[in-house]
Amino acid sequence: MKVRCFLAPYYLLLLFSVVDASEPLDEETHDERESHTVQFQKGKNSLPSPPKLPIIGNLHQLGAYPHRTFQSLAQKYGPLLLLHFGSVPVLVISSADAAREVMKTHDRVFADRPSSKMFDIVTCGSKDIVMAPYGEYWRQIRSITVLHLLSAKRVQSFHSVRHEEIEIMMENIRHSCSSNLPLNLSEMLFTVTNNIICRVALGSKYEGEREREFKKLMVELMEVLGNFVIGDYVPWLECFTQVSGLYGRAKRVAKQFEELMDEVIDKHVIRSDNEGHSDFVDALLRIQRTNTVGFPIDRITMKALLQDMFVAGTDTTSTTLEWGMTELLRHPSVMKKLQDESRRVASDRDHITEEDLCHMPHLKAVVKETLRLHTPVPMLVQRRCMQDIKLMDCYIEAGTMVLVNAWAIARDPMCWDEPEEFKPERFLNSSIDVKGNNFELIPFGAGRRGCPGTMFAMVVIELALANLVHRFDWALPDGDNTIDMSETIGLTMHRKTPLTVVATPK
Repeated sequence: MKVRCFLAPYYLLLLFSVVDASEPLDEETHDERESHTVQFQKGKNSLPSPPKLPIIGNLHQLGAYPHRTFQSLAQKYGPLLLLHFGSVPVLVISSADAAREVMKTHDRVFADRPSSKMFDIVTCGSKDIVMAPYGEYWRQIRSITVLHLLSAKRVQSFHSVRHEEIEIMMENIRHSCSSNLPLNLSEMLFTVTNNIICRVALGSKYEGEREREFKKLMVELMEVLGNFVIGDYVPWLECFTQVSGLYGRAKRVAKQFEELMDEVIDKHVIRSDNEGHSDFVDALLRIQRTNTVGFPIDRITMKALLQDMFVAGTDTTSTTLEWGMTELLRHPSVMKKLQDESRRVASDRDHITEEDLCHMPHLKAVVKETLRLHTPVPMLVQRRCMQDIKLMDCYIEAGTMVLVNAWAIARDPMCWDEPEEFKPERFLNSSIDVKGNNFELIPFGAGRRGCPGTMFAMVVIELALANLVHRFDWALPDGDNTIDMSETIGLTMHRKTPLTVVATPK
């Protein structure tokens, strides 16, 4: 699945020279007459800022992998860095201490989202949880989603769905073993996570041709959202987005998804007794009928919330599983320890249950290390500063966009020993978790705008990974001695090529 980088559209590459983010920034690419001295605003203790070009600011420096570029810039200028994307000031956060200031100490000040025309098109005018402006509407819809889908009680209530769908994946893998042909594990992981979300959100999953159509739509939806809209930053270049046809494509994909959700909602409406069902659509319809919140839950809101469930849940979860299996294949000794643990916990059972997970510290360490080294969303969803504020002795102006480089923080040598190495054992005697309490590891964000689906995602990841290693031995196809670790990012940072493997049943 190819997703265009959210900060490197093809027309920007044609218009301006782009620095390769995989290499150190070449200072000779800047005008030699420019001073490379850190810039400060007059009369204020301001942020360090690299030289910028007229009109486009620092857009020419981003490269194909912005999280790597920002890491390089942070190593030169520090953990608080001011860039300019066209006319928009952008604060880049690259340390755990700075992230704590933004997402805990001053969380409310940085709780808003900047406007985005692409997200407005696709998410029904940013009526979803992820991109809705900070305020009463956002608080209400987040509360509804957590209470009826993502609370501990609700997550536990879906345990049979997770077990059934993971069991189906296990049987599909076992069936493929008889042919002795390599299997596309990436596709299987995407399918199982998508099916789980379909069942808990919509009440059923798509099968056959409808399943293929739905998966294709989800891939295209994430591709559209992964595009960068230059008009958000340089308004007079808005015409390039229009000419590219990107808005037209976004509107088409949004319409297809809305029509699909309308069909789902209509089926739920005509049920004789919604009280007998417990999926998310039923919950939203009950709220609509009883009007128990301070605003009407209309279809637009329903469709925006359902879209969040798929966009935020499917790709990030399957990507983490994909990278986890990749690292286990690269580190056979870690795979062996995890298999030994699973067999000790399961005893003579052929499967791992959710009750077993709390007795598998090595599994939890592997998952945390995967999230650290392969942060699924390298740059957390952008925030917007709502008022002038002093942050770590530096002045931040209201309206500044804030980007937290969770990927760089998770590889910061000030926080981690041998940060580039896959070492799950670092978590075996550590209290660090991924829930937003420890800012050196924030794959799901933190604070008010942190991901409310952390618990849901973690149990799916742990249960699927545990059963994969418990039931099968894994190897690369004949002739493959190394694994391609190339990455590509859009909404998430996933493998550039599918993970193709050979499974052997225990």
